[in-house]
Amino acid sequence: MKRNLYELPPDLPVPIDDGACEHLPGLEMPVVSLPSTLGATVNLAEASCSGRTVFFFYPRSGRPDEPPIPGWDDITGARGCTPQSCAFRDHHGEFEALSVRVFGVSAQDTEYQREFAERTKLPYPLLSDSDFVLTEALGLPTFEAGGMRLIRRLTLVTSDGRIGKVFYPVFPPDKNAEEVLAYLRTRTNA
Repeated sequence: MKRNLYELPPDLPVPIDDGACEHLPGLEMPVVSLPSTLGATVNLAEASCSGRTVFFFYPRSGRPDEPPIPGWDDITGARGCTPQSCAFRDHHGEFEALSVRVFGVSAQDTEYQREFAERTKLPYPLLSDSDFVLTEALGLPTFEAGGMRLIRRLTLVTSDGRIGKVFYPVFPPDKNAEEVLAYLRTRTNA
């Protein structure tokens, strides 16, 4: 049976807040530049100073022609990168209407991300933190799976160069874009 990357299984384990992101609200975004699927690098400090910005972090996108990491669906918070990314795609016009920029971030390399962005027609850039420079600078939570270090799923809303809101844990991942939009609509600043 072929797996559907666009749908979430009904029995995914629900993550609990382990406090791993409590230190983030109020932090300045670091002066870190990451490669983008659009071909340039993005300086996170600069991007977070140009109005409200959303950075959603996801563990890894899969490919339809690759088998999943063994036990992937049983790892709390792992499954759902494609539905989360596609939800931000589907709501992208609403983020633009609020003058909010969106970036997806993972530890996958830019070429892997580029294939995913093209296949799923993402209108926003994906940023590669494959060297964990941003992850380390902010102290983001990670986990190990399939012999890889991956970033836990979380979303940051920034304004004026600072983190104003953290969504962590994110569940279900396909509803994260809607939750972020609801938050942004109730505030004039992040």
